[in-house]
Amino acid sequence: MERSENDSTKKKINANNTISQRVTSFFRHFNNDLAIDLGTANTIIFKGNRIELNEPSIVAYDNNTNKIIAVGRNAQGMIGRVHKDITICKPMEEGVIANPYVAEGMLRAYINRVSNGSWARRIIVGVPSGITEAGMRIMRDSCEHAGAKEVHLITEPMASAIGMGLEVLEPKGNLIVDIGGGTTEIAVIALGGIVCKESIKTAGNVITKSILQYFRNRHNLEIGEATAEGLKIAGGSAYKMDKEASVVVKGRDIVTGIPKSIQISSVDLRENAINPSVKIIIDAIINLLVKIPPELASDIFDRGLWLTGGGALLRGLNKRIEEVTKLPVSIPENPLLTVALGTGIVLNNLKLYRNVLIKQSPYL
Repeated sequence: MERSENDSTKKKINANNTISQRVTSFFRHFNNDLAIDLGTANTIIFKGNRIELNEPSIVAYDNNTNKIIAVGRNAQGMIGRVHKDITICKPMEEGVIANPYVAEGMLRAYINRVSNGSWARRIIVGVPSGITEAGMRIMRDSCEHAGAKEVHLITEPMASAIGMGLEVLEPKGNLIVDIGGGTTEIAVIALGGIVCKESIKTAGNVITKSILQYFRNRHNLEIGEATAEGLKIAGGSAYKMDKEASVVVKGRDIVTGIPKSIQISSVDLRENAINPSVKIIIDAIINLLVKIPPELASDIFDRGLWLTGGGALLRGLNKRIEEVTKLPVSIPENPLLTVALGTGIVLNNLKLYRNVLIKQSPYL
């Protein structure tokens, strides 16, 4: 009799657990909580346990109606090919919203895409550590107007550290260098907070513009932004390489207006177009190192620094930083996604990581 009652109890428990799992699965399917890396170059959205969207932060809109006609890759494909009635706009500059109206439209389009038209209940957004209160207000307003009921912000270095699996809540120092499109974020993190930081506006976009300027000034050759970005990826480096290469560059002669091509070496590209910006980034790292408290400096001497963001993909940059700072430099497996992954981890573990979020000012 007793065994029968126990069996009956176990069956009820198993049945309740099965129902609970189904209910949890049902609500998880309709859970529209989102983690967003709203970057100058790309917007990445994390939902549930994976990256749901990774698109360029670019919008095309009709000048006559002010209606958005394309976002992301569709808008990117229009660059350099539009007529006077269409404008291509990048609503993010230097890591913050420069055009709230366009940014809001882009966010709404992306949120609708990943949420199947439903409004997001909660959104967490990664922002530069040097963002102003006005910038935070614009960011929150844009997300709320795009459909979010609750908006939280987290600094990009903190999100990157969490996304790389570092123990940010422990009394250990972690030095993060996050080189994005608009800003380079350098921060020392310990006990769930930023101890000291540097945020500079020299980052991936500045390097691309330096390449444009180099060809214009040195070779009288005008090239497009997409060409300059391709050169940075294909032939760019920050340190002498074992095998240097030469690249053919096509553009328009500034003097004659006739299309032409030239051939340059990767050494010329590095020394004349890329290294000036790299030096500014390394100087900013050194400026931060002198501010670090002695105990945390000891941690960083042992553990080195973490290089992340799109700029971490520049060949030889880790070796150049190691040579100057004498610190070991580590790069995560996918440096482009660390902010989005870290923001997603915080979203899914909000109770644990609530204190790492930016505290909202009562005046915002």
